Amino acid sequence: MNRALHSLPPNQTASPRTNIRAVAILQGNSITGAAKAVLEFGVEAVANRVGPSNIEFSIVLLNRSREENALTKAIRRANIGLDVLFEARKFDWSVIPELQAKIISRRADVIWTNSVKSHFLVRLGKVNRSAKWVAFHHGYTAPDMSVQLSNQLDRWSLRAADRILTVCKPFAKDLESKGICASKIYVQHMPVRPFQAVDTEQVDKLRRQLGIDQRMGVVLSVGRLSGEKGHADLVQAFHEFRKRIPKPDVRLILVGEGPERPRLVSLCKRLKVSDVVSLVGQQDDVRSYYSIANLLVLPSHSEGSPNVLLEAMSAGIPVIATRVGGIPELVSSETNAVLVEKRNVPALTEAIWRVFNDEALGRRLGCSGLEVTLRHTPEAYYRSITTVFREALCGQAN
Repeated sequence: MNRALHSLPPNQTASPRTNIRAVAILQGNSITGAAKAVLEFGVEAVANRVGPSNIEFSIVLLNRSREENALTKAIRRANIGLDVLFEARKFDWSVIPELQAKIISRRADVIWTNSVKSHFLVRLGKVNRSAKWVAFHHGYTAPDMSVQLSNQLDRWSLRAADRILTVCKPFAKDLESKGICASKIYVQHMPVRPFQAVDTEQVDKLRRQLGIDQRMGVVLSVGRLSGEKGHADLVQAFHEFRKRIPKPDVRLILVGEGPERPRLVSLCKRLKVSDVVSLVGQQDDVRSYYSIANLLVLPSHSEGSPNVLLEAMSAGIPVIATRVGGIPELVSSETNAVLVEKRNVPALTEAIWRVFNDEALGRRLGCSGLEVTLRHTPEAYYRSITTVFREALCGQAN
């Protein structure tokens, strides 16, 4: 954990309190980056239940469907306490009394919010009256005007939080510019578990499904198909890259779903690369895709602390990424990854060409990237978040 702007004075210590009851608030039905990190914390909390300073941890999930989904199933598999609140619409104020009741019934010491909506509901409903409030700001996407407007709610909501976590220094500076007290802000990068290998049969099955044999190269990109992720830049760069290869037996696989899909499909048709670019949609388990990839490209125009970057490096895959957000905080260009400027298609093309044609570079990036992930383990994440919880309960001010 990195304090964004200030450190605790040396004469201040963490709370001597041992057991803490913490409740995280999530929303949705898929395992997004924010949900994945909360799940990792929950897994560690369960593993550390017997100990001198354990966290009694549970999740409240806001959901507009009554059906089980990937997120609820993952929470239950991890043996994490779960309460599901059903919403009638996107911002359903009627859930506030029920949310208050769940916080009270769980006897929460700490409330941990993870989205603009959950921040807003906690402050609007004064849900934090009986508990300390730690808010995690994961950054914004702006697919339409309504979402951009709702993002502005944080200017009001987050001022009431006892502690605010965010994923990179640029986000911390942005929060400060919104009038949020700098002494409350901490930078916390995302965690990643060691890569769990997939059996050969599963990998071969995926290759058959995609029509990719062992001799073909694979460029992989994983992320929501939205404008700020820069997938159109990657498709264009991949098109230019293939024109430079004498025998272009290379495929591009885009894992993810989102509003940019129609535009990307149209772009692939226009560039005549539809037969070598696969848009495979959202995947709950991406390990098989990492297993067949020669290279991961993250062409984002904006990022925080991207899980996919750490996941790819954990799998030993060389990475090309844009120099945005918290990415330069995680890796150094030419040491752990190749970094290029955003929206620079020629630079992206050249980077792909270099990594594919320099086996020594690819091996070096893969090995050094793996070393980076050792600094971002779930165990370290758990300890870091727990420290913030204890400091919030202590009422310490930096």
